[in-house]
Amino acid sequence: MTDPILSVRNLNVTYLSSRATLNAVRNVSFDIGREKVAIVGESGSGKSTVGRAVVRLLTPSAKITADRMDFEGKNLLSLSERKMQDVRGRRISMILQDPKYSLNPVVTVGEQVTEAYRVHNKVPHKEAKERALAQLASVQIRDPAHVYDLYPHEVSGGMGQRIMIAMMLIPEPSLIIADEPTSALDVTVKLQVLAILDDLVRDRGIGLMFISHDLNLVQSFCDRVLIMYAGQVVEELRGDELGDAKHDYTKGLLASLPRIGDRRGRLSVLDRKDSWSMPVEKRP
Repeated sequence: MTDPILSVRNLNVTYLSSRATLNAVRNVSFDIGREKVAIVGESGSGKSTVGRAVVRLLTPSAKITADRMDFEGKNLLSLSERKMQDVRGRRISMILQDPKYSLNPVVTVGEQVTEAYRVHNKVPHKEAKERALAQLASVQIRDPAHVYDLYPHEVSGGMGQRIMIAMMLIPEPSLIIADEPTSALDVTVKLQVLAILDDLVRDRGIGLMFISHDLNLVQSFCDRVLIMYAGQVVEELRGDELGDAKHDYTKGLLASLPRIGDRRGRLSVLDRKDSWSMPVEKRP
């Protein structure tokens, strides 16, 4: 792994209410360099909570603590909200799952990309528009001048996701958090979006936190994989070594994947023992 862009040690996220306290994330530690790191697990495992905790986009009822949460030499937990806004978007961008819920339906997509640039760069609108058109072209949109004037409901899901990527990239961040960015796309478009993200990591030297349910995808796409269960990282290993997982929970997830031509009997039920006592399997 290269020198880490983001270094997290013993991250805990607790939701407080008048009735109960929920430990959504507990003692999660990881580093991300200029590489693709996946966080996978079933729904409710805490993977999206980890991503949102890094950019401090959780609800006020969430309490975030960590021994260290350093990004480019800055302690994210000690930054004021004003300083955090300079980091969020400019240096760390987040790509969400479905663009139709993230894009403003009453503003053209081009103006939204332009605004994302002008928020962090005090430049004339004409210069920002030129930058936005170039960014739309960089994510393989064929006619950026035409797409610039469209509204979100006028573009397909795949194009909408490309527009979201363009919007998140235009401030030139050094870390992207992608939360299920391809789950709503068909196979062909999914491969195109993944190719764009892969080129960005390789050519621009950025870090990618890729949050996903898809074990087959991350096995072939990501450099390293963190497996989460009930708020805890239970195993960490290289993407190309995912098939050699040692932890029972990871093995159970892998066994649930369908395989063409593989005739199997009834799947075994995952042993859902107390996750806080589960041993963590980690490899270099």
